[in-house]
Amino acid sequence: MPPLDPAFLARPLAHRALHDVADGRPENSRAAIRAAIEHGYGIEIDLQLSLDGQAMVFHDYALARLTGESGPIGQRSAADLAKIPLLGGDGECIPTLEEILTLVAGRVPILIEAKDQDGAMGPNVGPLEYAAAQALRGYTGPVALMSFNPHAVAAFARLLPDHTRGLTTCRYNPLDWPALPEATCDHLRLIPDYDAVGASFVSHNVVDLQNPRLAELKAQGAHILCWTVTSPQVEAEARKTAENITFEQYLA
Repeated sequence: MPPLDPAFLARPLAHRALHDVADGRPENSRAAIRAAIEHGYGIEIDLQLSLDGQAMVFHDYALARLTGESGPIGQRSAADLAKIPLLGGDGECIPTLEEILTLVAGRVPILIEAKDQDGAMGPNVGPLEYAAAQALRGYTGPVALMSFNPHAVAAFARLLPDHTRGLTTCRYNPLDWPALPEATCDHLRLIPDYDAVGASFVSHNVVDLQNPRLAELKAQGAHILCWTVTSPQVEAEARKTAENITFEQYLA
């Protein structure tokens, strides 16, 4: 169970980097990464898998919201994705994890979330985690890996046993997760896989920080981070429970 680098507790983490399309900085873009570094913030980014098995820094499963293109990101090659401009990004296209790691070069901590590739938080995972592991080999800056899917975190434990890992967590209201069976929501809500995957932290939904399970984990030595804080007022309240925040829409 590799410990969480203190760098992840020392500075706020910019959600999908310091994005603001009004200033030409789409989420998970190089411009947003550079802005976060300039402000001294840590960075939270998302990973999706390209058709040819590359780890792409992109949040959604579909291209439409962020690019205006249609279809799933997983049906395009990395070379094709590298040519698709991000909306509001002045021509900037979808980056690979390797490109972002080269850009950051260890200057600030990077919290990396692998998006669930199974579709139901099940065991059909591995290619995205393998692609991330390939990109991360040799990288020496502070990195932590996480996912909502415990099977993905377990895959990281096998592929990158020396890298810090954690779980992205929430209250799993079935209304917010219509694609998941209610039994799956009931199971994940209890965060039962924390020890099994060798986690050292959770990043929990800010609206549910009074969850008793978080207090239990914290008493056992878990670090509690949270997502996504959107104002100084919410930040002040969140910090009563969480050791650090992931934020957007203001400067934390």
